[in-house]
Amino acid sequence: MNWTWLHKFASPPHAYRIAGRLAPWFGWPSFVLIVTGLYGGLVLAPADYQQGDGFRILYVHAPSAWMSMFIYATMAIAAGIGLVWRMKLAHAVAAASAPIGAWFTFAALATGSIWGKPMWGTWWVWDARLTSELILLFLYLGYMALRASIDDRAARTGRARCSRWSAW
Repeated sequence: MNWTWLHKFASPPHAYRIAGRLAPWFGWPSFVLIVTGLYGGLVLAPADYQQGDGFRILYVHAPSAWMSMFIYATMAIAAGIGLVWRMKLAHAVAAASAPIGAWFTFAALATGSIWGKPMWGTWWVWDARLTSELILLFLYLGYMALRASIDDRAARTGRARCSRWSAW
């Protein structure tokens, strides 16, 4: 079977053209679903018998925490593909995912603190889950700072060669 047709999807102009056409078709339904889910979780859900209305923030917290880790895995896979097969689009996916993942991580930390104050009596506990989420936020911020600090476009896309390897 001939798979050469699949290679054009790795071309940035072709991928951007497809994404531009599909964005309204996926953007508006996802916006409607997000608003519906937020309304259902924050307004329609009944109060918990132990936590009262404070538990409703978990409808925002749990998906934010899950997405923060999922986006980090997506970044790792995209960066690996970009390094191994030298695909510019994979590097673009990793770079575009970092701010989104950082915001989801920040949202998970903020909503967890808001939930933790009435439930635990404190804004922050040095629990392994909380600390690892904070480290994940620092990883996102460090990745974005590192990409912003590199001026050489060839080095950013993985095209630069180290002098000791150039003889190979």
